[in-house]
Amino acid sequence: MRAVVFREHSPNLDVYEIVDDMPGPVIGASDVLIKVHYAALNRLDDWVRVGWRGLNLDLPHIPGSDFAGEIAAVGDQVSGWAVGQRVVGNPTLFCDSCRYCLGGEQHLCERISIVGEHVHGAYAEFMRLPARNLIAVPDEFDLKLAAAGNLVYLTAWRSLIVDGNLRPGETVLVVGAGGGVNIASMQLAKLAGATVWVIAGNADKAEKALAVGADWVHDRSQEPEWGRVVWRKSGKLGVDAVVDNVGAATWGNSLRSLGRHGRLLTVGGTSGYNAEVPVNLIFGRQLRIIGSTMGNMEDARMAFDLIFSGKIRPVIDSVYPLHGYLEAIQRLRSNEHFGKIVMDVQMK
Repeated sequence: MRAVVFREHSPNLDVYEIVDDMPGPVIGASDVLIKVHYAALNRLDDWVRVGWRGLNLDLPHIPGSDFAGEIAAVGDQVSGWAVGQRVVGNPTLFCDSCRYCLGGEQHLCERISIVGEHVHGAYAEFMRLPARNLIAVPDEFDLKLAAAGNLVYLTAWRSLIVDGNLRPGETVLVVGAGGGVNIASMQLAKLAGATVWVIAGNADKAEKALAVGADWVHDRSQEPEWGRVVWRKSGKLGVDAVVDNVGAATWGNSLRSLGRHGRLLTVGGTSGYNAEVPVNLIFGRQLRIIGSTMGNMEDARMAFDLIFSGKIRPVIDSVYPLHGYLEAIQRLRSNEHFGKIVMDVQMK
């Protein structure tokens, strides 16, 4: 089958190959085989290619966590699913037997793995997934939007709504305008009845954030010390929550933007993990730092229910064929995109 692969870890993009002879996945009794129609890029792709200590992949590796497609085959023990059904799925793989899984918190599984990170992913004509991870896509719904809505809306829902407990009337600051999690956070926060402020990297992204629904946007290219700007904008009261997935480069400003009992919500650190923390602000303003990764099956169903009902709509930046993956990942790394970059896997 056609697939995007790499055969070794490297900081360089030239290790990516688009091959036609990758063996197709073999499904188990509880799995389904999915014909992938669309897959969407994530920052995770970059990190997996570079690799880290303890990441032991079956090389060559197929990256890609987000997908939408149709069932091509079902395992002998699978019920309730049939060949031809349109599906997406939670990319978090879980054992379903540890104490966390039994408590419904599959994203805390003691043996957790993620599609595209630890096992072969979605940048291929076919992929394997346990049937328990599936979510049906309505017949009339655009599969491109389904693929674009997967990991980022699951992540944003869990972090902002469940763990962050965002409430109507609160003000949330989203650090960054163009990434998938940030756009999902803007939309979910608005839906929750919050006021949404955004830190954008340039004027173009600031304008696009306003179009998505942000109530106020600061262009940091005009004033890099945006923590002071937010503090003044809030009347020196601070915001209730900050969504910050940038990490080391922004945590200082993010924490200074928070008011009393404010929450810093994070699911990543694209600029680095060794952030300096002004400890006096933590105890002085009684702040909370809340980390979150992925989400459980209930979170995935809730997020997709909102997407399929039209209450929120994923934003697509661009669509590439599978053989255009190098161009697509370069666009992701350039930070010029606004919304999800999607691969049309079946396009020749």
